[in-house]
Amino acid sequence: MKNLICSLVGHDFKETKKVTNHVSEFQCIHCKKQMSTNENGDLTPLTSKQKEINSLLHSIHRKKKKKAAQVSTDY
Repeated sequence: MKNLICSLVGHDFKETKKVTNHVSEFQCIHCKKQMSTNENGDLTPLTSKQKEINSLLHSIHRKKKKKAAQVSTDY
């Protein structure tokens, strides 16, 4: 039934994780299909390789933001 809804009216994606300012992960609320944005901003299927890449991007982005916050408070 859930797949029928998606095949008739399309997926209803909700953001599940904000990886960076430009990359996010999404999941369909009906069929649980997972997608991610690519370098062009298009949705692509969230594979295990893409999950690993997003995880690394998230940790790098978090460290970069933390360092920038430290630098701005030092002045």
